[in-house]
Amino acid sequence: MAAEHEIVLAGADESAARAAADAAIADVARIEAKYSRYRDDSVTSRINRAAGGAAVPIDEETSALLDYAARCHALSEGRFDITSGVLRRAWDFKSPAPRVPTATELATLLELVGWTNVERDVRTVRLARPGMEIDFGGIGKEYAADRAATILREQGMRHGFVNLAGDLRAIGPQPDGAPWRVGIRHPRAAGAVAGIDLLEGALATSGDYERCFDLEGKRYCHILDATTGMPVAHWQSVSVMSSLCVVAGTCATIAMLLQDEAPVFLEAQGVRWLGVAADGSLCGLP
Repeated sequence: MAAEHEIVLAGADESAARAAADAAIADVARIEAKYSRYRDDSVTSRINRAAGGAAVPIDEETSALLDYAARCHALSEGRFDITSGVLRRAWDFKSPAPRVPTATELATLLELVGWTNVERDVRTVRLARPGMEIDFGGIGKEYAADRAATILREQGMRHGFVNLAGDLRAIGPQPDGAPWRVGIRHPRAAGAVAGIDLLEGALATSGDYERCFDLEGKRYCHILDATTGMPVAHWQSVSVMSSLCVVAGTCATIAMLLQDEAPVFLEAQGVRWLGVAADGSLCGLP
């Protein structure tokens, strides 16, 4: 997943804790291998290679993730779309000489974006147009955090948390009952913009600062609206608390995509949230 991760466990026998952590880490590695678009043998690559051709068999886990992707697409009014990964062909956020793609470049790629062109049932999936791709990157890491937390609980762990690149899922408070104090990264400066107490549940953040470039006084980030092909600009970051990390993560990303409509959306989802607006002001919590 090209990032730093950690599992913190407390109040348990060391050997039992290490065994539980090893089992959780193994499942995170399994999920990465299964859904990575960088591996030729992954489910994702197999589906993408068959775009425009025959349907590809899928298992129950993949079908459930596709169901969730469909829900995110609907909630975001099409802005969150796991077929939008093709837009990275136009946007290079690592280039030493970044540029904004032309309208023609984006229009050509947008022809390959569209959840409605994903044909599926519980056992198969087919990308209708040649050149289409799916990418579980907006769901996979958070799903892996939830799976890891579930395994830790099944192994008897009651105090600790999973942290996958800043997306957290707590499995229980500290041994004395105190919450874990989690800092929310400041999008523009060193340190935290706020601290959150977490007993259980999840906290995830989506922001414009990890993969981005600044050009002519404007920031362009990797969070792309699937309906336009353009980066979002209304928020510097949005952090969401929920019972599941996958819900917290996708709500945070959808909020970034919905821009000024985010507060209404987040309140409708019944989640706690903290947003850092483009001017640096804070919205949301307590």
